[in-house]
Amino acid sequence: MKFKNELPQYIAEFIGTFFLVFFGCGAIILAELGNSHLNAFIPIIFGGTVTVMIYTVGHISGAHFNPAVTLAFLGAGRFPAYKVPGYIFAQVLGAMIASLAHSFIWGSQHSFGVTTLHISLGAGFFVETLLSFALMFVIISVATDSRAVGELAGVAIGLIVTLCAFVGGPLTSASINPARTLGPAFISQNFSSLWLYILAPLIGAYSGAKVYEWIQCNKIPHDDQASGCC
Repeated sequence: MKFKNELPQYIAEFIGTFFLVFFGCGAIILAELGNSHLNAFIPIIFGGTVTVMIYTVGHISGAHFNPAVTLAFLGAGRFPAYKVPGYIFAQVLGAMIASLAHSFIWGSQHSFGVTTLHISLGAGFFVETLLSFALMFVIISVATDSRAVGELAGVAIGLIVTLCAFVGGPLTSASINPARTLGPAFISQNFSSLWLYILAPLIGAYSGAKVYEWIQCNKIPHDDQASGCC
């Protein structure tokens, strides 16, 4: 009975992650196949998709669409452990099905949007960790603190995804999401630096959540806005 009640949340995570990879990596594929003018819009497409999906299914599942985000919420004590396997399974499956759809539409004469390093391994690990930190720092602020931007949370999260993609895209492909990497990797069978794209976002997202919570719990009280901390 519990699984039946949670099933809509898992489906929402599947759908959100599916469209994140379908539209985002689809834009990368189209740019590879000759529509090079799309390169400049790829970060906006990723960020825009996240924003749209947050407003579409965020009220159902919380709109994680990212195993690193789910595990960071768990580590911060803001998400129940028993839902984690279902969320991560739904996210990774959504990404894989999106890449399968790319294969059905365009065949295999492209990279499927696989995440690739264009800098050294150490620098790439640092970039992915830093970008994931920024992503989670924004998410946990606007999505869990009623004193933050509230109904504009989807816009703020979409914008940080866009910024991460603009800066990190030319360096590491700006994954910041193990599911976004795993989907194209499994379908293309290209597992280059896969461990980095799993581990770095997990470390970065967890650190971002914990640092935000530390700041919130140790700030100097201002008027009555310090109530409800932690």
